[in-house]
Amino acid sequence: MTEATRQEESRLFVSQMVESAIRIGLIVLLVAWCLDIVRPFWAPIVWGIIIAVAAYPGYARLCGIFGGRRIAAAVAFILIALISLIVPAILLSGTLVEGARNLVAGLDTGTIGVPPPPPGVGEWPLIGDWLQPLWEQASSNLSAALIDLAPQLQAAGKWLLSAAAGAGLGILQFFFAIIISGLIMINAESAQHIAYAIARRLAGAPGKAYAELAEATVRSVTRGILGVALIQSTLAGLGFLAVGVPAAGLWALLSLLLGVLQLGVFLVVVPIVIYVFFNADTLTAVLFLVWSLFVTNIDNVLRPLLLGRGVAVPMAVVFIGAFGGFLSSGIIGLFVGAVVLVLSYKLFLAWLGEVALPGREEQVPEVPKIGL
Repeated sequence: MTEATRQEESRLFVSQMVESAIRIGLIVLLVAWCLDIVRPFWAPIVWGIIIAVAAYPGYARLCGIFGGRRIAAAVAFILIALISLIVPAILLSGTLVEGARNLVAGLDTGTIGVPPPPPGVGEWPLIGDWLQPLWEQASSNLSAALIDLAPQLQAAGKWLLSAAAGAGLGILQFFFAIIISGLIMINAESAQHIAYAIARRLAGAPGKAYAELAEATVRSVTRGILGVALIQSTLAGLGFLAVGVPAAGLWALLSLLLGVLQLGVFLVVVPIVIYVFFNADTLTAVLFLVWSLFVTNIDNVLRPLLLGRGVAVPMAVVFIGAFGGFLSSGIIGLFVGAVVLVLSYKLFLAWLGEVALPGREEQVPEVPKIGL
């Protein structure tokens, strides 16, 4: 090979490298620009996609009811979703902000305390013997404990107030997410084709199987974990509102958080039931108790029906995803974070070969037993 040929190849290589660098730079710039443009709408867009995937079977049934008219079915779905989700949120949002503001004011002034137990608490069956001394101790020593923990409690209270103040933004994001989900479901075939094409580009031949696994995971988690928690917290919050519990929206938000984190809404409902028995008439308290028993046990019926198969994940994954999403993006992040982290976890296990892809169940290898 002559010197001139080597120089020509070197110049060609440099030219190709420069051209490739320019192309990659332009692509990166375009992607970064697009992400910056859609950044304010990122959470509702992702949540709208999740809702569309989760609710598509119901939308398909609505299409059958409306004789195959997709737009009419989408409009009906949007109206049902808005009435089911937005109306209770609007009813509870006022007490949410008011309750958080009062809590922060009490922490700042040190006026929060626990009143002494009423007479007869010690005579309650089963719990009276240990509840009365515990209640008396809290009412006499809580002030000192709050003084010692005042800086931490004030910081937590301010964070809670900011989260409550963002409830209006969360409702607006839910509104846009539901609209987006309706538009996606109208064009479901095109959206599915694009999703499969992207999956094949990323994963090759198994791409469609990965996309189907993602679809099943999103649908099951959204229904079985997030849907159940949302139903429970909404019903609990409406019950709090009906019996006049102060800061009903705040306790409903806490119930939603605990429900998504799989800790159970009973941690909020039980103390409020006790409060209602001491501050409402007997009939109201008994009716609220019956309602609370129904709300706290409804997950035992709904979760097996809605969760589906193949979505067994450690609760730590759900906890981190939900709580991290809530801290970073507010109420809507509570849902998006849980779904995204669980989905990532399932896809990672499928990539490792620890989870069978749809139609490829034989791929999961059997771990050989090692004898000692």
